[in-house]
Amino acid sequence: MAADTPVATKPRGPRRRLGSTVAGVLILCVMLFPLYWMLNTALQPESGLLQVDPVPGSLDLSGFSKALSDQGGHLLTSLVVSLGAVAICLAVAAPAAYGLARFGLRGSRTIVFGTLITQMVPGIVIANALYNSYVDLGLVNSYFGLMLADASLGIPFSIVLMRSFMVSIPGEVIEAAQVDGAGPVRTFVRVVLPMSRNSLITSGLFAFLFSWSDFMFALTLNTTDDVKPVTLGIYQYIGAHVGDWGSVMAASVLSAIPAAVLLVLAQKYIAAGITGGSVK
Repeated sequence: MAADTPVATKPRGPRRRLGSTVAGVLILCVMLFPLYWMLNTALQPESGLLQVDPVPGSLDLSGFSKALSDQGGHLLTSLVVSLGAVAICLAVAAPAAYGLARFGLRGSRTIVFGTLITQMVPGIVIANALYNSYVDLGLVNSYFGLMLADASLGIPFSIVLMRSFMVSIPGEVIEAAQVDGAGPVRTFVRVVLPMSRNSLITSGLFAFLFSWSDFMFALTLNTTDDVKPVTLGIYQYIGAHVGDWGSVMAASVLSAIPAAVLLVLAQKYIAAGITGGSVK
């Protein structure tokens, strides 16, 4: 047999494929079990936490109606704050990523590395520092203040992600736009941003999730009930109604729905946005 003759690989047998499938299903069941138990408890609002049946005998939606009545305003607050945080995050991160990717700034790698380092700082440290500044600026207990704080959670991640994508955009495309008379701003808005759609959607989605699940800033930067996201509402809800676990779990289910819907709708953009800058 010649040395360069490829050796035929034995196809994977049906037993091995079946074993992989079973293992994957078991892992998926373990990961989804907390979500199932949360929904199961929400459908049995009259049962205690240790008296919940493994399978609900009937669908009792009274827990959801009570949770929606108590937490509906907080859900709306979280939605407004999260959308505002996404807008601020993209408005800051997209131009920053473009500048780091295309303008040949000296020390750009150091800037990107420093951006990554900022995500290693504990949230409580940032929250305490922001509170002192917010008191001087009058931003405590304000929607805009919480939007700014939540946007800071997604800006470093968005800059790194979009920069890696914008680096892979062919320089000829940008040069063609400049030859046609487009300035730097118009080239960025009309050419770069449309080509970076996947990374924009991915960055926006993660910024939304960071803001939607934020608890530290909501607890630290608000001293009244004027601005209370759903995370803070559920936290105080448990303290006030610790025996009503059905309503608590129903509120948790309701708060998880927007994030789950967005992840399902944007999953193809997320895959393309994360891997788009990996190959040039």
